[in-house]
Amino acid sequence: MAFHRGGGGRGRGRGGRPAPVYELKIPQQGEVVGVVAQVLGASKFRIRCSDSFERICSIPGRLRRRFWIKENDIVVVKPWVVQSNERGDIVWRYSIGDRDRLKEKGIAVPL
Repeated sequence: MAFHRGGGGRGRGRGGRPAPVYELKIPQQGEVVGVVAQVLGASKFRIRCSDSFERICSIPGRLRRRFWIKENDIVVVKPWVVQSNERGDIVWRYSIGDRDRLKEKGIAVPL
């Protein structure tokens, strides 16, 4: 019986390639940037937004398994038409290195 030993460090992310640089998503009209203040469970989060509102936001079903969100993550929120100051949907999560890139673009990120 042969055991799989992994191939000597090739593949599986060990290739020494730099991380891919992608275009930074800029919030569109009607979207705001926010920071996750608290994870409420059931894909719901309390988010401090850049327009000085604190909203309870959820991840839409089509995006639910696409990204995982933790506290202090920076996200783009699209407020609901009804209850726009209280509720919204999360449409994007920025990576760790994007905080500096957002400041370079002049986009306010709440603390």
